[in-house]
Amino acid sequence: MTTTAITDIACLVTNDPSLGDGSPLGLIRDAAVVIDGDRIVWAGESNRAPAADKAVDAGGRAMIPGFVDSHSHLVFAGDRTQEFNARMSGRPYSAGGIRTTVAATRAASDDELSANVARYLAEALRQGTTTCETKSGYGLTVEDEARALRIAARHTDEVTFLGAHIVSPDYADDPAGYVDLVTGPMLDACAPHARWIDVFCEQGAFDGDQARAVLTAGVAKGLHPRVHANQLGHGPGVQLAVELDAASADHCTHLTAADIDALGQGDTVATLLPGAEFSTRAVWPDARRLLDAGATVALSTDCNPGSSFTSSMPFCIALAVRDMGMTPDEAVRAATAGGAAALRRTDIGRIAPGARADLLLLDAPSHVHLAYRPGVPLADAVWQRGARVA
Repeated sequence: MTTTAITDIACLVTNDPSLGDGSPLGLIRDAAVVIDGDRIVWAGESNRAPAADKAVDAGGRAMIPGFVDSHSHLVFAGDRTQEFNARMSGRPYSAGGIRTTVAATRAASDDELSANVARYLAEALRQGTTTCETKSGYGLTVEDEARALRIAARHTDEVTFLGAHIVSPDYADDPAGYVDLVTGPMLDACAPHARWIDVFCEQGAFDGDQARAVLTAGVAKGLHPRVHANQLGHGPGVQLAVELDAASADHCTHLTAADIDALGQGDTVATLLPGAEFSTRAVWPDARRLLDAGATVALSTDCNPGSSFTSSMPFCIALAVRDMGMTPDEAVRAATAGGAAALRRTDIGRIAPGARADLLLLDAPSHVHLAYRPGVPLADAVWQRGARVA
């Protein structure tokens, strides 16, 4: 292996307080990082850096871990421009628009779907996202859901079965029959291709009993649960997620005090998706209440063609700081270490010995610029698994 030292880093976000200033970000000033193969082997102050085979001069820029986007829907075809335009003209968002994407996705070829996934992952990578979870959910038949997961698995290890996105149009008059399909033949076909199982627990999608049936069936097949919870209104999603030890409850827009207490006391990560609120003009989640209650918070894009068509984690950081009560430090941590926690990963989302060498060098002297300069492309260089990819 050839070791590489990245030196002259003005401000290094490690997300490891033992390496830095004792803050949750573990900040190190005038820092260096040494990579060996796909792993980080050293991080600290530049004047203590060990010798390496190669050197890269960061030029006084800031470096953070690669973003971890723990919630996206990339296996789809078509777009919903007309729906977005209508919504921005006053029509409220509901879960029903998903059916438009289902029809387009079913009609698309495998190659078209795979090319779309690759395109959006490349788009995200250029902005510093080095790990991205993605879901099925736009097929809603046994064959189409399994196909979506096979395609997703070509591009990422973090694959989620979301057959319970909405009740399939084919079962509009028989939602119980669709739940039987999801928990039976569809799960049998999809489980070998996924790590996670998810459900949209929401009015207009699946109620608490249906969501529980879906998640417990998935757990029995070896999949780990996550939940679309409390996006459109108050409901049982968050409590169900905590009860079943789901890795993440995603959206968390409408929370009761009991919901916040449950997330603060449990291991389920509250994943906030500000792109969805931006694109639907919905009320913003209150990240401050969650953080003050001790909950682990993640930020993610929710990249999908209907309610959040963005792949930009920096955009989500800026929204979280401006409108959700987070500090810049908290938002950057949520977009890196928080996302890793939402995927129950310890090898990503931090810059420390043993972690995967996923790094983002910013064209800025501080990570605060991600919120301070919204909309500006600040990714100067990106390393993924130790290789420079952008």
